[in-house]
Amino acid sequence: MDIKEIQSLIKFVAKSGASEVKLEMEDLKITIRTVSSSSSSPETTIVQQIPVPQAQSAPPVAQAPAAQEPAATKTESESKSDDSKYITIKSPIIGTFYRKPSPDKPPFVEVGSTVNQGDVLCVIEAMKLFNDIESEVSGKIVKVLVEDSSPVEFDQPLFLVDPS
Repeated sequence: MDIKEIQSLIKFVAKSGASEVKLEMEDLKITIRTVSSSSSSPETTIVQQIPVPQAQSAPPVAQAPAAQEPAATKTESESKSDDSKYITIKSPIIGTFYRKPSPDKPPFVEVGSTVNQGDVLCVIEAMKLFNDIESEVSGKIVKVLVEDSSPVEFDQPLFLVDPS
């Protein structure tokens, strides 16, 4: 449905005297409400686009990882046993993860950096507030587990630190 069809529908509803008309199609939802002539505003139109699910792209994506699953399971179990000697620093809040204090500055820490308890490792932006995330332990950064400028969840692993 294009804009001209929506405009003609609005005019038709206004002339018909109906107070409200709802039209739902596969990918479009329209509600038109008319207001009495004593009011200063004529009519209200709400047009809502409904997202169309893309079921065709999902099966090929789901089949590819399933074929490679046994190899991935071995790699995950090997890396988990290697990572068990490291301390995982997790996100205390939900927000956007930033490795740098600002775009033109260097990252707070790199892989191989030595950190002390209380050193700032990254910043997480939540509701327009930037929160410094400090190291809970002293040690060496082994791995950064999150990409810069990506969203993080509460308790999501951010860094692996070797305390030795």
